[in-house]
Amino acid sequence: MNQTFNLIEEITRNDGTVYYELGNISENSRAEYAAEHGMIKEVRILKMNIPRSSHVEKVEDFINHHYDFLPLEADHFDEWVKPDDIQAEMKQILLDNKLG
Repeated sequence: MNQTFNLIEEITRNDGTVYYELGNISENSRAEYAAEHGMIKEVRILKMNIPRSSHVEKVEDFINHHYDFLPLEADHFDEWVKPDDIQAEMKQILLDNKLG
């Protein structure tokens, strides 16, 4: 099942480092569950209803094709590791949304 992402989250790992991720309400619920169960330290929604762009579509396509989506009550939290070209797309999404 492919997902459509429409928000940007800030995720704080247990070691205190932070990264940014695309998400939607379902993925945010999974991250909230992970935070409540100590798999990550915190998740915050930084921006909702982000505009669709070619950058969002490229990151979304990569995630949809390389990762399985976990059930809400999973026993772990997957950080979606991205290659450099997809990281560059993510950086542009942050800039486009005045977050970078």
